[in-house]
Amino acid sequence: MHWREGLIWLPNLISLLRLFVVPIVVLLMLESAYAWAFWLFLAAGVSDAVDGFIAKRWKLSTKLGAYLDPLADKVLLIAMYITLGYLDEIGTWLVILVVSRDLLIVGGALLYHHLTHELKMQPLFVSRLNTVAQILLVVLVMARLGLSIDVGSLVESMVITAVAVTSLLSGGAYLLIWGRKAIGREEFR
Repeated sequence: MHWREGLIWLPNLISLLRLFVVPIVVLLMLESAYAWAFWLFLAAGVSDAVDGFIAKRWKLSTKLGAYLDPLADKVLLIAMYITLGYLDEIGTWLVILVVSRDLLIVGGALLYHHLTHELKMQPLFVSRLNTVAQILLVVLVMARLGLSIDVGSLVESMVITAVAVTSLLSGGAYLLIWGRKAIGREEFR
């Protein structure tokens, strides 16, 4: 057996651990243990880079990992947005926008797959920007809470605006792309 075959599970295990960290980070936030929550959230973010690096570097990518890794990322981000909204650290409108966008994308993907029996997820550039903006906002708010770092209201406002704009643009772009593909298919005419 080649050494790589023995490690095929490693990236998936890291993604699973990231999923298991989500309730712990939420509980720490709800218990006002913001510094611990910040460092655990940061570790989860680093784990995302690590599992991706391992999977690509040693060709350990699996079909399960292709679903598990983005699922772990989305669950962590959605949980953080809901928690920060509950704690009144970010506006309810932004929580609704971010969660609705993700539900729209997942629901649209499932519907498209159900109708066409095919789906190849290729993240759009605007969607990647949205993810970066979402993460940056969570990090800024958690750094303010947990590390008492003054991130400045201008910086926070700019990131909130970036999250809102890219959420709207990426959600709309996915709807447009899937709608065009579905309409262009023979069985929908």
